[in-house]
Amino acid sequence: MVHGQGGFKFQNWARTYGSSPELYFQPTSVEEIKEILDLARQRSKRVKVVGGGHSPSDIACTDDFMVQMGKMNKILKVDEEKRQVMVEAGILLSDLNIELSKYGLALPNLGAVSEVAAAGVIGTGTHNTGIKHGILPTQVVALTLLTASGEILECSESINAEIFQAARLHLGCLGVVLTITFQCVPEFYLLETTFPSTLQEVLDNLDSHLRRSEYFRFLWFPHSENVSIIYQDHTNKPPSSSANWFWDYAAGYYLLEFLLWISTFLPSLVCWINRFFFWLLFKGKVEHVDLSYKIFNYECRFRQHVQDWAIPIEKTKEALLELKAVLENNPKVVAHYPVEVRFARGDDILLSPCFQRDSCYMNIIMYRPYGKDVPRLDYWLAYESIMKKAGGRPHWAKAHTCTRKDFEKMYPGFRKFCTIREELDPTGMFLNTYLEKVFY
Repeated sequence: MVHGQGGFKFQNWARTYGSSPELYFQPTSVEEIKEILDLARQRSKRVKVVGGGHSPSDIACTDDFMVQMGKMNKILKVDEEKRQVMVEAGILLSDLNIELSKYGLALPNLGAVSEVAAAGVIGTGTHNTGIKHGILPTQVVALTLLTASGEILECSESINAEIFQAARLHLGCLGVVLTITFQCVPEFYLLETTFPSTLQEVLDNLDSHLRRSEYFRFLWFPHSENVSIIYQDHTNKPPSSSANWFWDYAAGYYLLEFLLWISTFLPSLVCWINRFFFWLLFKGKVEHVDLSYKIFNYECRFRQHVQDWAIPIEKTKEALLELKAVLENNPKVVAHYPVEVRFARGDDILLSPCFQRDSCYMNIIMYRPYGKDVPRLDYWLAYESIMKKAGGRPHWAKAHTCTRKDFEKMYPGFRKFCTIREELDPTGMFLNTYLEKVFY
């Protein structure tokens, strides 16, 4: 009989959301997960499956049963001919990256953080950048799903295809993902080139930048014209770096956190901080060569609040300039750097923010220096208003104010997803407070 732990307190990575599940489980087998679901049915409890806990929202929170998949973290099969890997759902991408390297393989794209579980990455629609590349769920070619009734479904484009179209971005509400098969590529190195520019230049020449670099993104420093452009491209060069550890970490972490803490008492300092750190860390050209996953992953610094919406790519310039104007016209509204701008190819996954359109992701941030919350409501609401006006869709892992009415307008496939969810989980075993706002 599987045993759950009482008294466990869950907190996400940013320590912005938490909950106290009645019982906390760490199963080691499919049979144990089935026992947990049986127990939940007997006691009329809900079940929330969690991975790395990195989502900066309450999507992983529950007061009922929490199932942490960290002990189901094995690589089950590597097909070197097809370049595909089947893994258990709880494997961290940081471990998978290292194991794939032993086979001369790699995932074609990764998000900024790899201390995240495979099922959570696809379940929330994690993305990186590159207009030739989709969000991470597009790399999934098959998965297995344990439903509320205890049935195990094999899903791919040829088996249970409609469920597969939904389950590649599942929000944790269709069942328990047990295994995932990823399409890989031969291991590759990336040359990352970072150089300064201006907001006007990058927006005027956006198409040119998108063509010039496979993985192009840029950082805008609010309250200024400053932009840092980042190109990442395949290379045969050996690993090297012109970055400076002292400036990147001593200044870019410890000094920044201290100054942002000071700015909680003097908000007008934020404008100066953004300009100062651009000058200190981003005014020159920097090159860095390494294995792909070491370039894709980067330091997220300290705890933070974030919002990240995907808008149609053709709206990029209009939306960014409107956000800039809002900040210029409202001096009391301050915004931490950076506003990170990334791009992704359209897809056919029902709840993908990139469903049926190439997209621009625009990520805003407010750091929490030494865990202290900073005023952000006016900035947040102004940003959300601009994103909605541009036809945006919020990143599922991140906090937003949208409800079912919003999602029905945003997603052509939303009702189809709801129908699939209701068929697989008619009693709502896998719902929580976050998901109730989405579906009711």
